[in-house]
Order: sequence, then structure tokens, then C-alpha cells
Amino acid sequence: MSGLGHPNMSQGEGFFPSDNLPLFNHNNRMELQQYPRRSKPSLSPTLGELLKRVEDAQSDTSIDSTPVHHHQALELGYACSSMPPSSPFVLSFNNLTYSVKVGQNMPFPVCGKEDLSHGSSETASMKVLLNDISGEAREGEIMAVLGASGSGKSTLIDALADRIAKESLKGSVTLNGEVLESRLLKVISAYVMQDDLLFPMLTVEETLMFSADFRLPRSLSRSKKKARVQALIDQLGLRNAANTVIGDEGHRGVSGGERRRVSIGTDIVHDPILLFLDEPTSGLDSTSAFMVVKVLQRIARSGSIVIMSVHQPSYRILTVLDSLIFLSHGQTVYGGSPGGLPEFFGQFGHPIPENENRTEFALDLIRELEEAPDGTKTLVEFNKSWQTKKNPTNRTCNVSKLSLKDAISASISRGKLVSGAPNNSNSTSSVPTFANPLWAEMMVISKRSLLNAKRMPELFGIRLGAVLVTGIILATVFYHLDNSPRGAQERLGFFAFAMSTTYYTCAESIPAFLQERYIFMRETAYNAYRRSSYVLAHSLISIPSLIVLSIAFAATTFWAVGLDGGFSGFCFYFFAILSAFWAGSSFVTFLSGVVSHVMLGFTIVVAILAYFLLFSGFFISRDRVPSYWIWFHYISLVKYPYEAALQNEFHDPTKCFVRGVQMFDTTPLAAVPLSLKLKMLKSISSTLGMNITGNTCVVTGTDILRQQGITQISKWNCLWVTIAWGFFFRILFYFALLLGSKNKRR
Repeated sequence: MSGLGHPNMSQGEGFFPSDNLPLFNHNNRMELQQYPRRSKPSLSPTLGELLKRVEDAQSDTSIDSTPVHHHQALELGYACSSMPPSSPFVLSFNNLTYSVKVGQNMPFPVCGKEDLSHGSSETASMKVLLNDISGEAREGEIMAVLGASGSGKSTLIDALADRIAKESLKGSVTLNGEVLESRLLKVISAYVMQDDLLFPMLTVEETLMFSADFRLPRSLSRSKKKARVQALIDQLGLRNAANTVIGDEGHRGVSGGERRRVSIGTDIVHDPILLFLDEPTSGLDSTSAFMVVKVLQRIARSGSIVIMSVHQPSYRILTVLDSLIFLSHGQTVYGGSPGGLPEFFGQFGHPIPENENRTEFALDLIRELEEAPDGTKTLVEFNKSWQTKKNPTNRTCNVSKLSLKDAISASISRGKLVSGAPNNSNSTSSVPTFANPLWAEMMVISKRSLLNAKRMPELFGIRLGAVLVTGIILATVFYHLDNSPRGAQERLGFFAFAMSTTYYTCAESIPAFLQERYIFMRETAYNAYRRSSYVLAHSLISIPSLIVLSIAFAATTFWAVGLDGGFSGFCFYFFAILSAFWAGSSFVTFLSGVVSHVMLGFTIVVAILAYFLLFSGFFISRDRVPSYWIWFHYISLVKYPYEAALQNEFHDPTKCFVRGVQMFDTTPLAAVPLSLKLKMLKSISSTLGMNITGNTCVVTGTDILRQQGITQISKWNCLWVTIAWGFFFRILFYFALLLGSKNKRR
């Protein structure tokens, strides 16, 4: 069978003739085949060359002069012989060994990490996940890692992608014979996770365009970025779904195969040299899986090294793969081309039947051997002897003699790795860690977040509705409070409940924060943007919504309750509410960066906010708090806006709340006749030596503040402290993301 990418196919042949596809007939072909063919395909155009064509302003290029139309698919594919003889990349890995301790305590699901504490020596033992794995992957080829569940496929991909801590992984991973630094690897590579983590309400084109804005430098014009995205859409076979939203459980969107290809596209928009994929065909039907692998083949033929794990490939997928590694319990049981499987298992004594799927036969045999007493030991040993007999250097393309620095420079000069390709770049030292400055990243993140919020107005609508309902209830319950002793006490209760409510309403956004957090981890794992950019943009775009919520709550309650201060009092009351929303939003955002489960997040938020309310000074004044709990009083987020609002209400020393006989209203003497109360006032006056009548002011606003223990901090300082708490939790959020999103195994 002359399938594309078949290991026996001559690499000098054209990659993209429409009559060579083994899957599709004349009426059912991939969209990319509908475009005109070139008579003699040469080296596939890199991204930089494509952009030069689109711009059509470079006269010194050696690319074919045929223009690339706006919606024309890229013609991708090259032969080893057509490559510059000194530029191919070779990723080699030797003697990779990785072990973990088992029998430890249950991990606490914080920061997306497992608990790193070690169990006792009696219960903890070492489990080998990778055992002396070696091999190499070459530019222009797809290497597939196969094996049963638990065989170590994903672990090997993680090891090659630098997702395992250096101190835990033994062995070496080199590119063109040189050890890869983590910083450089993040720039020249991409990692596609098994889960498709995408914003559900963005269209396919918008998703790829935002990825281009992150990955491609500002030196590229907007038209060039759009040209790259349009070419990428055609390359991925997503033209018909370009304007369809991604979708989720509640919104109809693209199919599973299209969604997977979008995930791949977001990570290859910058044309990486290395592409790692963790089971990209998982959960897809046979046709969708084959289309995904064909896309990966085109990516490889454009000048990339593609390494992926796959559970059980179909026969059609097998014809596209260039090299295979079969794993069993972390050991290599076969390494070579798909075409070598019959000879390998024939010499092992288990020939593959003529009509049998080679990989299915191999996986079934490996599974049978794993259940045997000796396991796969004989197959592992046979593979070692087989590898010794087969000369691994006997390849059509020899290992590159260029240093890694020169190879990357040559690749950049051809337009590859455009995110790290400044003009006149001649060394890898000029490859920046991030494609764009911080402020540009903030603009893109903000634009994307605002577009998401616009597409899902119900999220903000629910918060606004909750605030309005709470405000209306409070306004009707505490409607027009008077200046009596009971009115003063009811004001205290209103402010305590109002300020604590602002914090509780912020907890509703925990699920949205957690969903976005996983997308953030995927994007920042390979330097799409800075963590600081995300934190700053996230903080800035939250302010307008908090202002709207604060105005809604303040306007609903201030005049209805009958609070004091006029317009200036309303303005300060609004700022106190806004500062509470800011601190509460920052606190919840910080928790979303620490806690990885929604229900656990809700539990922690509700509990901590209850403690904050308890120690705010409403239930027990500061003077009565035990000394060993006084520290909690000062870290209570409710304390400061509560005290600020009280001082705003009771600041007037001439405003009286208890007059003469009203001092008895909160005592058992409240029921005695007025005449008797007046007699008691005369008796008290004579005893104290002062005249107290029925209208004499006994308690003013400042007296109430003193009774509540609010004497240390002014109302404006309380406001600034609340705002400072918000900034403090945003800083903690940054460090939580910095420490909790490293995506590395220990």
C-alpha cells in the first residue's frame, strides 16, 4: 500500500498528491486536497516564508513565486534529500530512568500538585515508571510511543518535554547532541495536553488568533498574523468550522476531532521545532483520529519533530507514523519503524499473521507476556540484541553536524520559530523567552477575557442579581432607621451584614476562576505569556464589574435605610463597598490559585469568611477579644470596611442617639410609665450633680464608636487598609501561580 508517510515510501516523493490518500475516495476527501498541486513540491514553506509570500514585498527570497491565497492550504512536505544537509534537528534520549515512591499518604489537592511528603519506610516503596529508555526522533518524522495503560507512555513524553524535575530524572535528553536548557526548550517546543482546555465561547478563528497574538511578536503586522491564522486553519482542516464556537456541555460547538485540532493549533501557531502530544487521538472516532494524525504529519514535514503517545493506533494511522517505541512497565520492548514489526516479532518466534493489525498484535502479545511469570523480560532482552544488530546510524539522513546554536539560527533564518525570530538574528541568545512585552500581553489577555464575559453575560448577571436582591432585602428590612437606641443597634447589624455579604457574593466566581486556571497553566507552561501579565490583566478587568456591583448595592441601600452624611456620605459608603468587593475578589482569586476543586474552594471560602465576620468587632468588640485571638481580629477582612462604614455613619459628635428617658429603652425599665422614668432621671441628676432631663443627649455617635472599640484607625485609613488587602492577595495569587503551575513531576 502506498499510503502517505509509510516507512517504505521514498522520502523524495511529493507529500501531498491528492490520489495517494488511503482513507478518502473522490467524493470524501480532506479539504486540504482540494487545492491546486505543484508539479514538483520542494521543501515546505516555513512560517516566515509564508508571511513573505503574503506580504509579497520580499524580492530576495528563494521561495517559489506562486502566491499563497488567503484561504489556500499550505503545501507541506519535504524529502531528506531536499533539506539543507546540515540543518536537520535530531532529538536523542539515552538511558532515561524515573522512579516514584508509592504507598504515601493521600495527596491534598492543592495547587494541582500531589503531596510531596514521604511515607514511612515500612509503607513506601519505589515504583519504576521509566527504566533505561533510549531512542531518537528526527525532524520531519512522527515518533509514536505505544503501550497499554500504565506502561509509561505519558511519563516518557513528560520526560522528553522537561516536565519532570531534573533531580528525579536520570539519563540525558539532547538536541543535536547538546543538552537542552529548560528556558530554551520552552521557547522552541510546544506541549499539547490530553485534555482540550479551551475557552468554550470563543470561535475557532478567535481562539487561534488570540494564540497568535500571544505567540507571535509585535514586529509582525496584524495582517501577517491573520495570514498565519488563516493558513493554520487550512492546515488543520478547520475551514468549515472557523466561525463556530468551541462549545461545552451547555453550548453546542465543534466536534471532538475539530476541538482536538484546535488544541494542537493553539500550540503550533508559532511554528515550534519540537511538538509533544499526550494521546492526541484519545476519545476520537477512527476518522477523526486519522485526520488528527495527518495534521501532525503535515506539521512534521514542515520542519518539526513530532513525538506523541497513542494507545492503540489503527492501520491507517500506522501508515503515517515514522518510528515506534513500545513500552511495557517502563521498559522498551520494541523501537524502530512500523515496517520492522513483522521481522522483529517473526525472529522473536511470534510472527504477525498476514491480515492482522501489526500494533494490535504487538500490544496483545505484550499484554499476554506481562501476565506470564517472567513478564516481558525475554522480549526486552530480545529487543536489546535486535537493536545491537540493527545499525541505528544507517539512516538516509545523517545526524546534523551543526551545533544546536547554529541549527536554531539556520532554522530562524528560514522563518521557523517566528516567536523567537527578531530581525538579523544570528544566535540563540537573541531568542527571547517571551514573544511580546508585558503590556502587550496584558492587552491581549484583557481583550480575550472581556470577549468571554460578553459571550456569557449570565455569569455577571447572576452576581448583579444576587447583589440587587440582597440590597433590596436589606433596604426593606432596615427601612428608614430612626436615631433611637434601637435604631443605632440596628445600624450596627446592617453594616455587619452588608459588608460580609460583599465577600460572600465574590465566592460565586470560584468555578469560573478554576476553569480559567487550567487554561492558564497550559498556556504559561511554554511561555505564551508571563504570569505577572495574567495577574495584572485579571486585576484590571475585574474593576469595572466591581464598580457596577458597588453602585448597585450602595444606591439600593443608602437612602432606603436612611444612612447619614448626604452625598459625601454616600460617596464614602460606595468606596467602602467597592474596597470590600476588591478585597473579597482578590481573596477568592487567590484561593482559586491554591485550591483545585470547586467544592473544596467553596468550603474554605465560607468557613474563612465566617471567621472574619466573627472577629470583625460586631459580635464581640476589640476590647473583649481574648489576647490569644486578637491577631485574627486584625487580619479580618470584614473588620476594616465595617469600621469605615460605622465611622462614616457615626462621625458627627452632635448627632444624638440616646436622649434622657431613652436610656431605659434597652433595659427591663423600658415598660415603666414615663412619669416614673422622669423621677428616676431627677434622682440620677441629683446623685451625679448634673441636670438630666427627658431631652438631654446621653449618647452621641462618637460614644457608640467608643463602645464598639473603634478608636484606633480613621475611616480613610480603614479604606486604604482594605484596598491594601486586595493588592496583598493579588500578590499572593501571583506566587500561587508561580509555584503551583510548574507542570513538573517530582
